[in-house]
Amino acid sequence: MKTMLSPSLLSADFANLKRDIDMINRSEADWLHCDVMDGSFVPNISFGFPVIKAVHNICTKPLDVHFMIVKPERYIVQAAKAGAMMMSVHYEACVHLNRTIHQIHEEGMKAGVVLNPSTPVAMLEDVIEDADLVLLMSVNPGFGGQKFIEGTIGRVRRLRRLIEESGSRALIEVDGGVNGETAPRLVEAGVDVLVSGSYVFGAKDPVQTIHDLKNIQPTVRA
Repeated sequence: MKTMLSPSLLSADFANLKRDIDMINRSEADWLHCDVMDGSFVPNISFGFPVIKAVHNICTKPLDVHFMIVKPERYIVQAAKAGAMMMSVHYEACVHLNRTIHQIHEEGMKAGVVLNPSTPVAMLEDVIEDADLVLLMSVNPGFGGQKFIEGTIGRVRRLRRLIEESGSRALIEVDGGVNGETAPRLVEAGVDVLVSGSYVFGAKDPVQTIHDLKNIQPTVRA
């Protein structure tokens, strides 16, 4: 199976948002990744439900919405109404994660769990069977264009083992510093979905860059 790709809207040109979304529609991208930030859980503010709904109205790709906010369970219903296919919430931001996952499912969305770089993968042992996706941050969340954290490769491998041992069907997604150099290593380690922002939207030919990432060959180490 080809690696799935979810370009990050945060790196798009917001003065030409429809143009960039039209490009995504023409491309081989599987999803469109949307980052919602509240300026509290992370030191940045992005966009909210009016923008997500507007994007949903013109985007032909499912919306992969990543909530970097405090108490994301407050916004589950709004996320569904805005058109989110996947609602991913941070382990670090949810007091009752199991309940939140089930509430997301009740609203007809898929549920993702996000781990910051310093949170051990083992913390997901008791919820991994209920999650549809686990998003590992390979940078500290809040800003695009950051340098890839090398320890992510080992985290992906540990998460893959946990998923296989538990019988979970969760996909592994990685966000942060994904480019032509890091993507093959991530795919080799077991990643299913790559999130790429500035590497895609900053490319001379984003559609070709998306094609290249989708067809990337894993780096096989001796």
